[in-house]
Amino acid sequence: MAAGKLLYAQSGGVSAVINATAAGVIETARDKGIVVYAARNGILGALREELIDTSREAKANIAALKHTPGGAFGSCRYKLKSLEENRAEYERLIEVFRAHDIRTFLYNGGNDSADTANKVSKIGQALGYDINCIGVPKTIDNDLVVTDTCPGFGSVAKYTAIAVREASLDVVSMMDTSTKVFIIEVMGRHAGWIAAAAGLAGSAPGDAPHVILFPENVFNPETFLAKVKATVEKVGYCTVVVSEGVKDADGKFLAESGGKDAFGHAQLGGAAPVLAALVREKLGYKFHWALPDYLQRSARHVASKTDLDQAYAVGKKAVEYAAEGLNAVMPVIVRTSDEPYKWKIEAAPLDKIANHEKKMPKNFISKDGFGITAAARRYLAPLIQGEAPPPYGPDGLPVYVTLKNASVPKKLKKFAVG
Repeated sequence: MAAGKLLYAQSGGVSAVINATAAGVIETARDKGIVVYAARNGILGALREELIDTSREAKANIAALKHTPGGAFGSCRYKLKSLEENRAEYERLIEVFRAHDIRTFLYNGGNDSADTANKVSKIGQALGYDINCIGVPKTIDNDLVVTDTCPGFGSVAKYTAIAVREASLDVVSMMDTSTKVFIIEVMGRHAGWIAAAAGLAGSAPGDAPHVILFPENVFNPETFLAKVKATVEKVGYCTVVVSEGVKDADGKFLAESGGKDAFGHAQLGGAAPVLAALVREKLGYKFHWALPDYLQRSARHVASKTDLDQAYAVGKKAVEYAAEGLNAVMPVIVRTSDEPYKWKIEAAPLDKIANHEKKMPKNFISKDGFGITAAARRYLAPLIQGEAPPPYGPDGLPVYVTLKNASVPKKLKKFAVG
């Protein structure tokens, strides 16, 4: 690693443990005498020269990031275009790096963030500026390739399995005179990992969830309704878990609302109410549906200890890789054993990860398409293991930290983004 400062940025949707990765970065860098700046609101902060001096934060506050959800420095959904489409943005990044003697850039995010880090590493070489770029994995969707799992996923998986088990006990209590079908929608645009994790809620025949709808499978309304009807007639109720990315035979999202997000992805509005309307119209059952939305990815109070440990580890290793002079790589999690669960961290090239997507393997989905297999359970179960509750205050609520986020004085002219 060349002498100079390290810039860390958070990207995309945050998680219950992304700040643990930030803690891993900052604490490891401090041990090595490296000054860490953070970009305010992800790559936008780097472009706008809105930098935060983390050296102004107390040691205890940095440690408290390990149990604080959200993104401590702010995140964003903003994807850099190609060099040919918008060279000015890349030149601006290098200008900011040069002005503040930033020689290492760590971008903590998912697929789009890996792509950004990879692009920045290449433009640094093209413009003759020595910059090491390390992608740091984070996505609750668990859809990054190469890495066995993604920090953030284990905690949302644990939350989802718990929520499905608890809500289903509620439904069972009232099923005689009230709800017969309960539908919960989880995140997952193209990959059904979170939906699959809901399958951990049940361990015996008849346990909820009874129906899981994966993005990997085309939604067939007739087959779905038949499964729901048969389940209600057999066990008295039916719990359905649907991934937001489920599509019909025409390739249209059930939940598509017509808009686009900042990455150009279709804006999804809710698959659960669509299914609920179908159940009401065709079967006439009483129903309830739920959309946990941000609750599932911010639930630090039920975070997985395994997930927390892995989130910290990738942040720590990212700094170590940079110190070794590695560039355009990502610290990925490698599973070495299922029972007992063991893992390690290795470096993987960003160009093997960026713009690739890991979907559910076919052997993880049951033959009828509505559940998970024993192989899926072997993969998923270790990721939700262990508890890591935050400290609680006298008011009975978790104690989370809010950083000072002291700004670094600007040296450059204002830059218009977009």
